[in-house]
Amino acid sequence: MMTYNSFSRWSGALGVCALIAIRPAHADPRAVVELFTSQGCSSCPAADKILGELARDPNVIALSLPIDYWDYLGWKDTLADARFTARQKAYSHMRGDRDVYTPQVVVNGSAHVIGSDRGSIEGAIDTTKKADGVMSVPVAMSLSGKQINVSVAASGKGPGARHGEVWICSVSKSVPISIGRGENRGREVTYYNVVRNLLKVGDWNGNAGSWIVPLENISRDGVDAAVVYVQDGNRESPGPMLGAAYTALH
Repeated sequence: MMTYNSFSRWSGALGVCALIAIRPAHADPRAVVELFTSQGCSSCPAADKILGELARDPNVIALSLPIDYWDYLGWKDTLADARFTARQKAYSHMRGDRDVYTPQVVVNGSAHVIGSDRGSIEGAIDTTKKADGVMSVPVAMSLSGKQINVSVAASGKGPGARHGEVWICSVSKSVPISIGRGENRGREVTYYNVVRNLLKVGDWNGNAGSWIVPLENISRDGVDAAVVYVQDGNRESPGPMLGAAYTALH
């Protein structure tokens, strides 16, 4: 396990090309599992493999978020994004600890465990799912022409009872990488459900809401899936996951 301590903010969202089809989303997901990983971390390939296994569970939305703070060790991560580093640090800030490391898994926006420990991940899924409001808000996506329609149901506690943000991210389901230098030199590692693009859709205040997202705003080469999630708090202070949906594209 590799550790890194500090805190910063992220900014911006990317956009490149359009995709044309959407398949049914995961039904009633029980967890969003975020793996903070790095091509320069020798402890990470085991966690990357586990995330691939979790990604096959239709009731788990498993995401890889490659970070960039180990790039100085001899290999620049080809999938890393500074926004993922900032997200990991924001989680640490909200928890009040300095636990920023790879491979780190954050489950449902709250519990963190070592990403190579499958048992701890499953335990965190079971524990966080019992918390008030976690993964309780239905989220849906549908395609209309060259846009994605996003809908979020009302909070079960009534309008205005909860506040959060709605985000959409584009995903590459499988990305094999040949690593030329650093701690994983000579290895080919496959990364699963890699987040390639992030875009804030809007704010959510507990009422039912709907948004339209042009496909060209979230896509890029290699993207073949999309995730929408509703999260308590905001990007600088992320809280528990309230709901999410995953959809394969083309």
